[in-house]
Amino acid sequence: MTVEELETAVLRLPPEKLAKFRAWFEAFDAAAFDQKIEDDARSGKLDGLAETARQDFRKGRAREL
Repeated sequence: MTVEELETAVLRLPPEKLAKFRAWFEAFDAAAFDQKIEDDARSGKLDGLAETARQDFRKGRAREL
């Protein structure tokens, strides 16, 4: 199925099915985002950002939440 076919199918959904699809896709997308963050953290891709944040905090350029 192509993206265009998916778009057409979504446009044809009745409101109640569109709402159900929207809720499912939101959960699906959030889970994919969370997995990407976990993968990046595990691989070390976020280490530089974390160290910069720690340095900024130590220098008083940030505050605790």
